[in-house]
Amino acid sequence: MTELTEAAAALPEAIRSWLQQTTGAARIQARRRPGGGRREAWLIDAQRPEGTTQSLFLRFDDSNPATTGDPFTLDREARFYAALQDTKVPVPRLVASHPSLQAMLCERVEGETWFSRLEDENARLAIAREFMSKLAALHRVDPARVQIDEPRGPLRRCVEADIARWESLYRFADPPKDPTIEFGFAWLKANIPDVEADPVIVQGDTGPGNFLYSNGRITAVLDWELAHFGDPMADLGWLALRAVQEPFTCLADRLDDYEKFSGISVDLDRVRYYRLLAEFKVVVLGFRRTVGADVHGEVGNTLIYETLHNTLFADALAEQYGLRGEIPVQIDGERTDRQWLYDTILAQLKDIIVPATKDPFATLRGKGLARIVKYLREIDRGGPAAEQQELDALEKVLGRRPDTIDEGRRQLAANIDQDSLTNTDIVGYLLIRARLQHELMRPAMGVLADRHFDPLPDELSAGGGSR
Repeated sequence: MTELTEAAAALPEAIRSWLQQTTGAARIQARRRPGGGRREAWLIDAQRPEGTTQSLFLRFDDSNPATTGDPFTLDREARFYAALQDTKVPVPRLVASHPSLQAMLCERVEGETWFSRLEDENARLAIAREFMSKLAALHRVDPARVQIDEPRGPLRRCVEADIARWESLYRFADPPKDPTIEFGFAWLKANIPDVEADPVIVQGDTGPGNFLYSNGRITAVLDWELAHFGDPMADLGWLALRAVQEPFTCLADRLDDYEKFSGISVDLDRVRYYRLLAEFKVVVLGFRRTVGADVHGEVGNTLIYETLHNTLFADALAEQYGLRGEIPVQIDGERTDRQWLYDTILAQLKDIIVPATKDPFATLRGKGLARIVKYLREIDRGGPAAEQQELDALEKVLGRRPDTIDEGRRQLAANIDQDSLTNTDIVGYLLIRARLQHELMRPAMGVLADRHFDPLPDELSAGGGSR
């Protein structure tokens, strides 16, 4: 009988049984890892009867795609891992994928995920350039290696299929329509780049934070959850997104590296389209989280990143209409008599609770709770002013003042169609909505509050740059 540590025993019985059968271990030790995105991440040490230990990494999702509508299952992701074994793209060795549940087991690869922890500029540059060579290698892998039934060409059909997957996720179970997302889908469908090129395997969500490095080399490229077939420029759009979260040396230079390593010319108009599409996907994921909120999930840290990307999406969309930087917002408000209660929670989390917590997972959750409290404190102070500004913007675009923000959003969402794409007042409203939320979240966001897209090469040559 396999011995389980206390943490391993916390896994569902079906997963424990599968781990025992897969590894043949006499003892299984498990530690839940902080982060992991939308899925649980576990470090597994499987100690075999002869005394050897196999170091493994478990990704687990206890949700049911039949009830969530999520097409990005772990089984689908495992198929990309399997396809990339023994290629020039370093991925962890796939050990097993559960036949019926959402669980995937890989060999554990040593390395650091946080690119920001590299302080030596030469080392940062070397790792960043090597990553671009791995991305170029990915785009040379034959898509036929991936055993999934999805369109592999022509390119436009691949993009349409990708957008359709996201629209299906958004509309699953008929939730209330959101005007930002309704407009986003209309714009993205109307502006698919008209280009003939061979589809490639696109990692999606590629860049810093989703690869491991050690001793000056990349050891593994991680997270293939959003992989699909499509335009190689799509991964460059995702890289631009992730470089906002975690600065990745000079993005323009990295695009030059990609051209040299891949032999593929970088089309900056397409990069902008896919950068906008990548941001939009994060917006859709954020919307689905509000539809089916997980009260035990990593809410606090997720909120700040979703707010950042909501703003970046609105900024990128506004730029397409020549509105970038033209619609400032400012929230004024005074401290309420409840503010001291928020301050008390924050002080005790920071000075008493988090320092006494030895579990890294619980520590991360404690910090996430502090972000939520900072956000609630700001809503208590500035929420009424923000609400009036959004109602003003809705009145301008609807032609009448709605009684509530929810009513106005619903009406605007219902009105959006292809003809709406010429209405800059709608784009202005979407930008105001995103920036108001950004300002309410600002105290919780730390340095992320002032992050913007890195300039693309043509913006550098024109003397431009990030705001």
